[in-house]
Amino acid sequence: MKLASLKGGRDGRLVVVSNDLAWFTDAGTIAPTLQAALDDWERCEPMLKALAASLEDGGVPRERFHEREAASPLPRAYQWLDGSAYVNHVQLVRQARGAEMPESFWTDPLMYQGASDGFLGPRDAIPLADEAWGCDLEGEVAVIVGDVPLGAGRDEALAAIRLVMLVNDVSLRALIPAELAKGFGFVQSKPAGAFSPVAVSLDALGEAWKDGKLHGALLVELNGQDFGKADAGADMTFDFATLVAHAAKTRSLAAGTIVGSGTVSNRGPDGGPGKPVSEGGLGYSCLAEVRTVETIQTGHPKTPFLKAGDTVRIEMRDAKGHTIFGAIEQTVAQA
Repeated sequence: MKLASLKGGRDGRLVVVSNDLAWFTDAGTIAPTLQAALDDWERCEPMLKALAASLEDGGVPRERFHEREAASPLPRAYQWLDGSAYVNHVQLVRQARGAEMPESFWTDPLMYQGASDGFLGPRDAIPLADEAWGCDLEGEVAVIVGDVPLGAGRDEALAAIRLVMLVNDVSLRALIPAELAKGFGFVQSKPAGAFSPVAVSLDALGEAWKDGKLHGALLVELNGQDFGKADAGADMTFDFATLVAHAAKTRSLAAGTIVGSGTVSNRGPDGGPGKPVSEGGLGYSCLAEVRTVETIQTGHPKTPFLKAGDTVRIEMRDAKGHTIFGAIEQTVAQA
């Protein structure tokens, strides 16, 4: 099944969306919001799946689904934890600034806790007050979990995953070094990001969901041009079971917690940095990575960060070319 939150109020209105994203039906008689459904998942899940089946069969009232009318599936969440599961990305970024990467990064995931009191909608503008801040897109995958007990192991963490989404985790790259140098973490350099129009259940993903990973090309466009098509299931050092268990090591996670994968990143065929799509490569899922590759190869970056008027599109398609999650499509706007 595919679930969405239509804009309205702080937490949106829960609807069930058809597999082709053409239609929706109201789910308010089951739960008013997605968070309410997650809080009572054992009761709500079978009813939502039955409603989804009826929608596909034409057995319930339906209306046209327009992605521009959707908020992020969880317009706000109790918790947003973003990992860095693609260590290739971490290695490249650190290499560009001459920083050695600790060996532990291959065995112990990086993770930060971001602001979650309000996410952008998938078609909302990205507000940017100062282009000197180095605004970047980050194409990622994320899961929404149910309640996860403190100290949960891999199997328990994997079983707690309820839904999968795509993410544009907006970053302000020029603000990151000074924040990290203080010894705490990201605050100003991580403004509100956006999630895909729909969140999808694991069974609806079929073979695309395997071994705690989402497999398939994450399609990223920048100003209408192909920018990235890295496979989200390849080169993922830490699967979502590992990430969720890592987050729950010292605390329980409440239903509705979102856990992100970090920027999707693939190595080149030779094990080194990948190539741009224009050169036959799989491209990149963020500007920082292509700027890193440019720095390694030429000594300085040439690709600029986002500026007002730039557009970003992130989606994933199935084997038949049909969109799975809908598209995150945003334009940078002067705040």
